Amino acid sequence: MEGFLNPNQALGLLKLKSNMVAADFGSGSGGWVIPLAKILQSGYVYAIDILEEPLSALQSKVNLEKIGNVRTTRSNVENKNGSTLANSSVDLVLMTNLLFQTGKKKEIFEEAKRILKSNGRVLVVDWKGDSPQGPQEGRVSEKEVKEIAKNAGFDIEKEFEAGIYHFGLVLLKP
Repeated sequence: MEGFLNPNQALGLLKLKSNMVAADFGSGSGGWVIPLAKILQSGYVYAIDILEEPLSALQSKVNLEKIGNVRTTRSNVENKNGSTLANSSVDLVLMTNLLFQTGKKKEIFEEAKRILKSNGRVLVVDWKGDSPQGPQEGRVSEKEVKEIAKNAGFDIEKEFEAGIYHFGLVLLKP
């Protein structure tokens, strides 16, 4: 769909290295995981979701495409240590179409900060407030996300248009 969210385009802004380790918070059935895993060929992508069904669908896709660097984990990133990953163990955390679904945004950013290495990044992509598409309830503004991120200790590295319905931010853990 013209102008809709393109994971490859957004991921291209990050200058990723093939040996990086990433975690996709709220990965769902892998719309971002699979493109990311293809870029991080000698790294890993941890696909984390609270629901078993989308993770199962993702695992089927990964198996079908013979992608060997994806690890699925059913857990809740809203909880302390909820990702189950070690401190300072990943280079990148994805939060794509996640924040509108939770009332615990601060906790999610704290979990991202815990698992990120120094100079690690967070890619946030979520629905614009005025978008006629997508869910209408629970949307979070770009301004609010920036404030939560700054309060959690992140720097704003980049802001970008992620299609006509989404905003994008790249955050840096100093």
